[in-house]
Amino acid sequence: MATSNRVLTYLGSTKNIVGSILALIGVGLVFAGVAGAFWPVVVAGLYGVGALLAPPDRTRVVLSHAEVETAELRADLDTLLAGLPGRFPDDVLRQAYELGGLLKEVLDRAEVLTTAPDQLHVVSQTIRDYLPTSLNAYANLPVSRRPAAHAELLGQLELLRAGLGRVADAVYQGDEQALKAQSRFLQDRFGGSELDL
Repeated sequence: MATSNRVLTYLGSTKNIVGSILALIGVGLVFAGVAGAFWPVVVAGLYGVGALLAPPDRTRVVLSHAEVETAELRADLDTLLAGLPGRFPDDVLRQAYELGGLLKEVLDRAEVLTTAPDQLHVVSQTIRDYLPTSLNAYANLPVSRRPAAHAELLGQLELLRAGLGRVADAVYQGDEQALKAQSRFLQDRFGGSELDL
């Protein structure tokens, strides 16, 4: 925080306000003839007492809407993934966990994700509807019918992965463009040219 910002913050603080009120009372005592020749010490002392005894301003922690919304999605995803072991074949588990990892990476970019309602909707629906529906439909089948449905489930997981891959591409597109711009800048700045000797 810059020095000017700290000064402005202090000027509006509870400590400064209480100190100033007590200092004004000290000035009143001067006009009442109580403070005498030591009036500057009385006024400064009263200000200091007020500033020391006043409670500090409360620090407010503000969570963005994006963080709150994605935190709920992350909790739902963790619950979903925690319930998978023992219910599905290893290849299904592997794809589901990879899909979960991709979802977590996208959720880490909460601010970008929540500015794109279509992408947020796809992520939300994948966690709360599409993925659980596919997995539960398979898990509800009798064991004797699961081999025939196995390829169907893997195909659905692959479709979800492809759709989320497009969402991830869109989320990270700004970062990739910033990286390319930085590369161009560094090349121009430090790369030299054919004219350099």
